[in-house]
Amino acid sequence: MHRTTPQTTATNRPRQTALWTAGLTAMALGAAFSAGQARAQGAGIFKGADLKLGEQLIAQHQCTQCHTQKMGGNGAAMYRPQGRINTAGLLRGMVEQCNATLNFQMFPEDVTAVAAVLNRDHYHFKD
Repeated sequence: MHRTTPQTTATNRPRQTALWTAGLTAMALGAAFSAGQARAQGAGIFKGADLKLGEQLIAQHQCTQCHTQKMGGNGAAMYRPQGRINTAGLLRGMVEQCNATLNFQMFPEDVTAVAAVLNRDHYHFKD
């Protein structure tokens, strides 16, 4: 018995394009929803965060040294850039971005712990 593999043809190409477009739309809507949630969240997202772990992770990943190298001085200019991080959710999102960009492979609770320390020490967001 001879098996054939599906080939892309003119007849199934519109279906594939529609599925691909639907997938991209779903991802975009999910990202927009997540971003909206992040902006809406108060400092309550840090409740129960392991601050000691956050401090250890900041030291382990040399966050302060990296921020100092990028911004100069003591690195404090990295915190509260004009108009960028103005909610607890966006702060956590920025820590997640560093996690992903630098491939730290931190778990969600690790990201929250780091963000909670940054909130305690620099941002002071309230519920």
